[in-house]
Amino acid sequence: MKVFLLVIVVLLLIAVVVAWRHGSVSREQQRLADARADAQRWYERLGGQVMNLHGDDPAARQALADAGERYNAAGGQLQQATSVRQFELARESALEGLAYVRAARVAMGLDPGPELPALAGAAGAGQLTSDREVTVQGQHYKAGPRPGPDTPYYYPGGQVQGRPVPSGWYSTPVWKTALGAGAGVLGGMLIFDALFSPGFGDAGFGDMGYQEGFADGFAAGDNDAGISDAGDFGGGDWGGDFGGGDFGGDF
Repeated sequence: MKVFLLVIVVLLLIAVVVAWRHGSVSREQQRLADARADAQRWYERLGGQVMNLHGDDPAARQALADAGERYNAAGGQLQQATSVRQFELARESALEGLAYVRAARVAMGLDPGPELPALAGAAGAGQLTSDREVTVQGQHYKAGPRPGPDTPYYYPGGQVQGRPVPSGWYSTPVWKTALGAGAGVLGGMLIFDALFSPGFGDAGFGDMGYQEGFADGFAAGDNDAGISDAGDFGGGDWGGDFGGGDFGGDF
């Protein structure tokens, strides 16, 4: 009788373990399916925008070109993704592309459309709220919250060489220089210091402070820099784009 009861207990334990493992596998498969569907949804939405929007304005053209690059990147990531994390990164790339689409629509004088989910890569970077203008190593640079003839390059915000760079429109894609090597890194950092750091750059710009919520390690000022604590765009790229490589390719 004791042997019979022992066999029953063992069989029950085996059944419990098998059921638990089956449930774990099912839950993981569901997470994978959900991540795939979410990434695919944003990817398709980006594709529709890229295919249907056309702009003659230089700023709009540049932003749409960047959106197209993120569309291609997201498509490649979706094809190769086999894990939840990889699908999440493909989703990020698609959302980055949609951030460029919103910027292009603004440059074209259109409604930018619905807000997008916040991207991790832009957390703490903020956004420009007033125009900035500096000269570094004999070169003139401008940045501001709106597109214009002198600021045709949109950047969704993010970290460059550990430095938070706010979203906005720039006269040149200085983040590419900062993501380079050797002297290029120094040059890019000097430009960011001049544009965003307190007490650096041309005389006459005053203290260039940051509002509450900006990244740690930067001095707080009186908000002369025109940088808010909002940060809705940016993000990383599977395989090492912005935050470990080239964020959109063409800021």
